[in-house]
Amino acid sequence: MAIKLFDSLTRELRELKPSHPDGVFRFYNCGPTVYAPAHIGNFRTFVVNDVLRRLLELEFGADKVKHVRNLTDVDDRTIGQSKKEGRPLAEITKKWTEKFWADCKALNCLDPHEQPTATSHIREQVDMIECLMEKGNAYRAADGSVYFKISSFREYGALSRIKERELKITNSAFDSDHKDSVSDFALWKAYKPEDDGDVKWPGPRGASEGRPGWHIECSAMIKKHLGETIDLHTGGVDLLFPHHENEIAQSQCCNGQLFSRHWYHSEHLLVDGTTMSKSKGNYYTLSDLVEKGYSPMAVRYALLSGHPKKQLNFTLKSLHDAEEALTGIRWFQGLLSNAIDPTPAPPSDLFDSTLAALCDDLNFPKALGELHSAFTVIRGGGLPKEKISAHLSALELVIQVFGFKLEKPKSSIPSAITALAEKRWAAKQAKDFATADGLRRELAAAGWSMLDGKTDYKLEPLKK
Repeated sequence: MAIKLFDSLTRELRELKPSHPDGVFRFYNCGPTVYAPAHIGNFRTFVVNDVLRRLLELEFGADKVKHVRNLTDVDDRTIGQSKKEGRPLAEITKKWTEKFWADCKALNCLDPHEQPTATSHIREQVDMIECLMEKGNAYRAADGSVYFKISSFREYGALSRIKERELKITNSAFDSDHKDSVSDFALWKAYKPEDDGDVKWPGPRGASEGRPGWHIECSAMIKKHLGETIDLHTGGVDLLFPHHENEIAQSQCCNGQLFSRHWYHSEHLLVDGTTMSKSKGNYYTLSDLVEKGYSPMAVRYALLSGHPKKQLNFTLKSLHDAEEALTGIRWFQGLLSNAIDPTPAPPSDLFDSTLAALCDDLNFPKALGELHSAFTVIRGGGLPKEKISAHLSALELVIQVFGFKLEKPKSSIPSAITALAEKRWAAKQAKDFATADGLRRELAAAGWSMLDGKTDYKLEPLKK
């Protein structure tokens, strides 16, 4: 089924389609700045993008999706951390890159097909800057830096809807000593020993040695690994302005082509109803939550519990709820596995509504609701043997798209016990409590305890 996603540029729900002759869908996700551990607010965006990647592969085929996510390993923050610790920049960024990758693996995020770093693409950035200077979209300042001339790009502000007056106010705090306009942004920053330490590279023709500005990094890496026009560019809503606005300006002026056919931004994460900060004591990394006893999969589930276009309020209770929900999914998967019948059957459509909700602008709350409703449907109608295999395959596909890595049940539940439990559950739903009590006694005699919930039940072996 078609995947439709809100487009931040047109403000419309639009279908995602590959636009290149090879049929490969080109997809770029702004990655982390590797100077410290990524927090759960960062990972909301990365987990959302991981589900999107899985959906795209389901729709177009795994070999027809190319996903690139960068690593910002040189900017003010990485250099600042290097100076603070008195260690080389590369040593600092390597440490936090490896930590980021470990957290992604724990959260079961697929590796992007390419993970380029800014420092390994200096030549590509310099080439773009020189092109912009030649075309009159950029200029060399008195100190040897290079700035992009916003007035040279008429479409500037289309993504963020920012007006000229607002633009000047937004940029009023920036140093304008060397710029033609307060709104212009840096493509290349001239070397300053007191700020940059030993971090510097030869600059574009006519400019001083120094380092690239933050915005040009993504444009250069996208052009190198995905081409001049991509199908989708994503990131957190905090990147919409000025970062993505600047990417559009410099890429389209340099390449003379549409930069991205679609833009998608995830909203902010709140913690306990407020912004996350260390001073408030509500700042969490994945390691912080694992140390508190929560599983990475519970964190993933919690981060997917709200619609990406709305702010999500993250609480420790939401992790408790996530653990319970995952237990229910895991248990139901085990239930189907234990009752499976090898008889061929037509494909199951039981979980189609779950996938449809995901394809409809990544509506996670509705998708998860449909998933749990499907369990109730099967319970209400029993488990016809001829459909069990199809239901299990469909469920495992949904689990794969959500990216939930579920541990297999430690002990197998015999099919005879499952059958007794289903009969008892049906009797209870029909308010035939005498029959339900009798079946509970049979289960107990066989060594099993049946724990009832509002819409579900669990089977546990009795302790001897």
